Amino acid sequence: MDANAYKNNVGVFDSGVGGISILHALAQELPRESFVFFGDSANAPYGEKSPSEVLELSRGITERLLGMGCKAIVIACNTATSAAAEHLRAQYPSIPIIGVEPALKPAALSEQGHHGRVLVMATPMTVRLDKFQSLKRRWGKEAEVVSVPCTGLAARIEQGNLDAPDMYELIESLVGEYAGKVDAVVLGCTHYPFVRKQIQSIVGNVPFYDGAKGTARQLRRRLVECGCLEERCKQGAIRFLSSVNSKEELDLYGRFLKMAESI
Repeated sequence: MDANAYKNNVGVFDSGVGGISILHALAQELPRESFVFFGDSANAPYGEKSPSEVLELSRGITERLLGMGCKAIVIACNTATSAAAEHLRAQYPSIPIIGVEPALKPAALSEQGHHGRVLVMATPMTVRLDKFQSLKRRWGKEAEVVSVPCTGLAARIEQGNLDAPDMYELIESLVGEYAGKVDAVVLGCTHYPFVRKQIQSIVGNVPFYDGAKGTARQLRRRLVECGCLEERCKQGAIRFLSSVNSKEELDLYGRFLKMAESI
């Protein structure tokens, strides 16, 4: 690979395959930009680690991506955004660093009116940290917010085979008690959109919300502000890297990108 292959790319990272749901939205919003996605699958999932562990992992990946010449960083992980975004912005004040957060605002204030009861599915750490609790206090005034720490779900999604019976059994064990009892669902982990259909089959046919499109729009705004939006009439490239350095892992990322087109 040419040493300049990633120069002026947008670096995107997550603990594994989940951030590919964000990557797809970024590429749809900014088709001229080139992206390099780093999946830290060797350390997945982040949502069950300590905040200090996630911060150090996120810092190391960010340093690597910036060292490769990336012009902006997207933290395509709710947990890593909560644990690391403010620290990384302080460390790299001249670099656009965009995070993702649970889409509580649009769920609480939908175009169809207020939703009475909103189910938020997120990792244990995302649910615990101040960023989410602040969102919950703010938008809990508009709707009843029920947050569920979905231990094990991100790790199971990393394994693939998303329609296997054990996937439905796991989701049932996590949120089955809310079937027919909520008006909207917020997918507060970037892995979860890949099992939207499976969750919907258990919870019911209600609106689902995630942070992908909002993150993509924020990236566009920040690139415009810093004068580094790609203007050339070309199709951008998408490249994958992983802390599990194997062809099988990178092929898995490619399959998840194809899946993202239909979620």
